[in-house]
Order: sequence, then structure tokens, then C-alpha cells
Amino acid sequence: MAAARPLWSGAISFGLVSIPIRLYTAVREQRVAFHMLHDQDHVRLRRKLICPAEDREIHPEHIVKGYEFEKDRYVIIRPDEIDACGPKSSKAIEITDFVDLDDIDPIYFDRPYYVLPQNTAVKPFRLLLDAMTESKKVGISKLVMHDKEYLAALRPMGNIICLHTMHFGQEVVPAEHLLPGEPPKVGPRELAVAQQLVESLAGKFEPDRYHDEYKECLLKLIERKAHGEEIVSPPQTQNRPAHVGNLMAALEASLAEAKSRSEGGNGRQTPPRKTHPGHKAAVRKRKSAPHKA
Repeated sequence: MAAARPLWSGAISFGLVSIPIRLYTAVREQRVAFHMLHDQDHVRLRRKLICPAEDREIHPEHIVKGYEFEKDRYVIIRPDEIDACGPKSSKAIEITDFVDLDDIDPIYFDRPYYVLPQNTAVKPFRLLLDAMTESKKVGISKLVMHDKEYLAALRPMGNIICLHTMHFGQEVVPAEHLLPGEPPKVGPRELAVAQQLVESLAGKFEPDRYHDEYKECLLKLIERKAHGEEIVSPPQTQNRPAHVGNLMAALEASLAEAKSRSEGGNGRQTPPRKTHPGHKAAVRKRKSAPHKA
């Protein structure tokens, strides 16, 4: 496998210290992409920009950008005016604050990137990494990447630093207005059973246990159809939860089901019990024996 190529290079700066670094993609989303085809000849279709007033296709040189400030009223913005408002190109990730990771709600995180040092900056990079690890702090900074300014958090992650681009505060929708009034009170018995249910499903996070079943099903379907297999879809059945009269009964039923499926309270499926071959033979012999009156 070819070595990964950095998507951005620059330097981390805090105080008077500057550390040349490289930025690498940490997550590659795996989506199943479909193209739109003509159902008659299966030729890939193309989109066209049509002016509804003239009912004809518009050439790109006659397309401008406009911002709708009122219904059907637009302000035309030229490309040079947009560029004038754009962030100044910079190769610096300047850390302005160090904060506790717990102070940042995960809702602010967007995309992660791996930060590695340039060959000439291994020691100062390690110094910053160890300092953040020992102090249990993360660095807050801004960076300009691909002509866009990002807010970012840098946190220690083993022997590297993970940079998370973040949403700005104005982009996060407050949830308080979605829950008007006082929250309902929960009884101590209900809370105790709910905590038992949580404990019965508790365990370590293991990413490999979770799969995108929709994507896997699509890929298997595509492979089968690509090999000429005729696909017959069975009727879909929907598993509906049984109706439970009240919250307490639902909690107790959930707890009983979780305990029956788990082993040692870690949420894993109980493995099937091994059966001795002689026992299976004895069972078959009893079933085949004639019934005596």
C-alpha cells in the first residue's frame, strides 16, 4: 500500500514555538454512490441549468451568484467581492487557548485529522504532545485550509495529535427551546431499574462490533446483480415493540430481556452450549425408537 499523502502542511505555533507539521485524513467515509441513468439505454444523464423565464439552457459564462435577502429579490455578488472577504492564506495553526477536553461538548466537533511532525520537528512536536497529555488539556486554534477558515481543537492521541475541525458557536442550535416547561420528575424505583438496565448493557466501546448493515447489504446486492443473479426480494416484515402499559413495566421487561441476552452483564450474546457428539446420537436414537403403548 502506498504511503498516505498529507492533505495540508504548515506549522503549529504556541507562544514563540513553531512546529512544522503535516495533516492527514483520519476518516474516509464509505458510501455507495449511484448514478442517474436513462431507463431506455442506461446512458448516464447530465444535469443542465435552465432559465425558466426563457425555457432554455444557460451557458456558465452567463451565471452569476446572488443572495436572496427577500422573497424573489437578490443581491448580486461578484467573485472578486467574495474573494475580498475570504480568509488570508496561512500555513499556521496558532493555538490561542488550552482548555479541558470535558469542557467541549461533542456537538462542536466536525471532522478529525491526524497531525504528524515534519522530520525536522520531531522533538518539539513530542514536547507539545507530552505537555498536553500531562496537563490533560487540548489546544484551541484556527486554521485556513482550502480557502476556508476553521475553528479547531488539537488533542493528544497516543503518539500523534488529532485535530478536530469544529462548528462555531453560532452554528450550534440551542436545544433549550425544544423542551419548554419543567421536566417531569422520575421516581427513585424507576431510576434504580433504569440504572440496572444501563449496567446490564455496559461494556467497552469496540468499533469493529458495529457495521453499516445497509451499505453491506447494498454491496452484496450489487455484486450478485453484476454476476447476473436474478434477485427476488422477500416481503419486508417490521418488528414492532410489544405494547407496554407503563414506564416501569417497560423498564423491567427491557432489563429481563437484556439479562437473558447478555453474559456477565457486558451486553454480548451468550455463546451456544457445546453438545457432546454421543449426546446428539442418543437423542436421534430416542426420536427414531417406536412408541410403546
